[in-house]
Amino acid sequence: MENLPSSSPPWIQKKTKNRNPYFTMSNLHSKSNNPSFGAHCHNNHSQKKQAMAETSTSSNCNGSSPLTQIAQDHLFSILLLLPVDSILSFAMTCKKFRALTASDTLWEYICQRDWGPRSVEAFEASNSNQQLPWMRIYKQVSGVDSVYCHRLCADPDAELVFPTPRASHSLNFVSDCLVLFAGGCEGGRHLDDTWVAYMGNDFQRLLKWQRINSGSPSGRFGHTCSVIDDCLVLFGGINDNGSRQNDTWVGQVACHETLGITLSWRLLVVGDIAPPQRGAHAACCIEGRKMVIHGGIGRFGVRLSDTWVLELSENFRTGTWCEIITQPSPAARSGHTLTCIGGTRTVLFGGRGLGYDVLHDLWLLDICEGQPQWLQVLYELQNIPGGVSLPRVGHSATLILGGRLLICGGEDSYRHRKNDFWVLDITAVPSITVQPTMLNSMQSFAKMWKRFKTKGHIPNCRSFHRACADQSGRCLFMFGGMVDGLLQPADPAGLRFDGELLLVELVLQL
Repeated sequence: MENLPSSSPPWIQKKTKNRNPYFTMSNLHSKSNNPSFGAHCHNNHSQKKQAMAETSTSSNCNGSSPLTQIAQDHLFSILLLLPVDSILSFAMTCKKFRALTASDTLWEYICQRDWGPRSVEAFEASNSNQQLPWMRIYKQVSGVDSVYCHRLCADPDAELVFPTPRASHSLNFVSDCLVLFAGGCEGGRHLDDTWVAYMGNDFQRLLKWQRINSGSPSGRFGHTCSVIDDCLVLFGGINDNGSRQNDTWVGQVACHETLGITLSWRLLVVGDIAPPQRGAHAACCIEGRKMVIHGGIGRFGVRLSDTWVLELSENFRTGTWCEIITQPSPAARSGHTLTCIGGTRTVLFGGRGLGYDVLHDLWLLDICEGQPQWLQVLYELQNIPGGVSLPRVGHSATLILGGRLLICGGEDSYRHRKNDFWVLDITAVPSITVQPTMLNSMQSFAKMWKRFKTKGHIPNCRSFHRACADQSGRCLFMFGGMVDGLLQPADPAGLRFDGELLLVELVLQL
């Protein structure tokens, strides 16, 4: 979790990083049209308790209770230490506190606390930095249940050049640009090209791809590429000879008035200790200039189960690899996802295991204070509406606005490809401090997994595509993948590669 803005007291910033972020949102989703917090909290409190609270605290608010004498900015600081349900309960005590907790200033800080300052800043920039109704936005984001898909069109004034259809490539959003690198294409061949497209504030859903000569790493597919600050960190992959790689590269994107967009790569110096060669692994960055990788397919086609952490120097010229050895830990797999959900916490989901079975297990990894630990969240598919379709490999899992994961596409054990969207809300897990965490209530399942409705353009069913979110987390870009094609005599599998870029937006009524 990122720190609160600098305007908050330092002691609040420090303590908030260690707060328990797991809370339920039932009060915030009350169907009542009454804007008061008392109406939102009615479902969690009996009428008797509510009457007692109003009777006892209303007199205190009008009297000389020490709590009412606390300055408003200090009350803000206290409230920011609390989960949302507690803030809503605090609001029902009297009119003064109800008005205080309805302040959009407070809710802007809550959004920064729970979503990160960068998401809030990007959200403000996309709305011309006008004053936004943050309490209503928070409620809408918490209750969003659908996405709208757009097929991005080429700019008619631009040269019509497009990336080759591909899969198992990398796609990242960095410095207001989409960066697409390498991947595999028809015939099992690898690609070694690099493409960029500017997606800044003047982006009007008209696409202009630009191929750049970046002196890039050798061609490959099944590699990973993560964003740390404004840099790309690439690791591993497989070439069309079947050779696995374990090299690490750092890429820097820059925008120039005369040169346009440039991308420069350099090989990272990591010393003698490095992970074994692999491809089809999973990776993500965490705070502190670190990147985590797990699993993949190593030499001789062996699936791996190891976990490594790369720590980069301040100038991004050197790095140090360290293997994490802890039990229990996820089984060997490939084609899975590893996604940072804030700070040093990551979520691992799915993939293909040793027996070629497609998995649906869910693991949490927290690399905190030098004591990393894998924790498994156990759940039953039959207890989730539509959950039988959850096991998948070759999907994407991207952190979106609201601190949840948006899982797109992938394929099952029968290689049936998917075009569905699922949201994984890890904050619905009651606790991740006990191993293993077992969800045994229908309410917890319903909150943790939710299948989103799809509006607009219906994407092709696909797997081994790539997706990334913009700075706000409200918009997701998805490119490529293997899709089901028309059956041809020379292609009995009916497989083809996709080359369209999709914009997937959370449906919010702002």
